[in-house]
Amino acid sequence: MEDLETTTQTELAVGGAYQAAHPWVVQAITGFLSACFMEYPGFRVQRHFDEPESGMHIWLCEIPATLKVPRLLKRLQADIPACRISEQSAAKDARIRYIVETMEG
Repeated sequence: MEDLETTTQTELAVGGAYQAAHPWVVQAITGFLSACFMEYPGFRVQRHFDEPESGMHIWLCEIPATLKVPRLLKRLQADIPACRISEQSAAKDARIRYIVETMEG
């Protein structure tokens, strides 16, 4: 059964400055994550929303333990304009948030 495979909840966010510089990137990342859903069993986007306080666009993803997130992010970076991806803990829970930002960041 699927219950035997562990998953983690991870957030992928795009910073406001990066969105402003590349308005199409939100649609590109949505497409990228849709491809991940097709390619990796157990991967899914649970929620997709804007966070007005921070100005970020966020995807809440369920990622199977067998999928290496850094490798996935490297593939994403190859598809979008030059960026920096930083990692931080989400404030209210134990989720990790990866933030796509401008290089000046």
